[in-house]
Amino acid sequence: MALSGIGIHYAGLIDHAEDNRLLRDENAQLRSQLRLVQEKVAHIDETLDRVGRFDQKLRALTSLSDQERNLAIGPLDAPDAHDAEAIEDAHDDLGEKLEALVDEAAKSERSLAELQRYFEDQKSLLASTPSIWPARGWVTSDFGSRLDPYTAHRVVHKGLDIANRAGSAVIAPADGVVVYAGAESGYGKVVVLDHGFGVKTRFGHLSKIEAIVGQKVRRGQQIAAMGNTGRSTGPHLHYEVRVNGIPENPRKFILE
Repeated sequence: MALSGIGIHYAGLIDHAEDNRLLRDENAQLRSQLRLVQEKVAHIDETLDRVGRFDQKLRALTSLSDQERNLAIGPLDAPDAHDAEAIEDAHDDLGEKLEALVDEAAKSERSLAELQRYFEDQKSLLASTPSIWPARGWVTSDFGSRLDPYTAHRVVHKGLDIANRAGSAVIAPADGVVVYAGAESGYGKVVVLDHGFGVKTRFGHLSKIEAIVGQKVRRGQQIAAMGNTGRSTGPHLHYEVRVNGIPENPRKFILE
């Protein structure tokens, strides 16, 4: 009877030891999986941090405001090798961290989408800024006060006069739409481009117009030929840049 009891007790100990071994193996497997997930989360966290810093730099350059990112997530400590409760706690912490990362990723996505829209607008603005010379030649009269060649009175010259031989190419200094192509008193044959953003350019004294009203033109595309039409003393191009209807010095816009 005693031997039988000892045998049963021994069998129970063996079963209990086997259960402990299985539990340890299961915990070890969980810890391994948890470490892999922690490494991936840490990588995502670092990536989002870099994205956030890049986002802030871009916004500083573009003067866009950004809401404060109040996300502060520290590293998770590895659980004790024999502490199942610690593993469970770490799992819960990991769940909270993942939720926070998902929120941060969504916030970064919205922020970068806003920056993308901004730079697309800037790209359109740059393409529409009259930044190159509309013709080759030499400037015979600059923007500002000058003596009128016909009256000898001091007047305000609203653009640049660029001289060259008749028939020299006149090109669009930026992307735009032709809003006028025809004759105008004093200017002779004229082309006017609307570049958007309140910016228009005017080209006068042309010998030939090669653009039509409503046509979209690209920077560098020929729109006319230089001439001597209108109130002119020789072949040249009269070139104006107007911002919201006010003449500006074209040299302010020319980058080349």
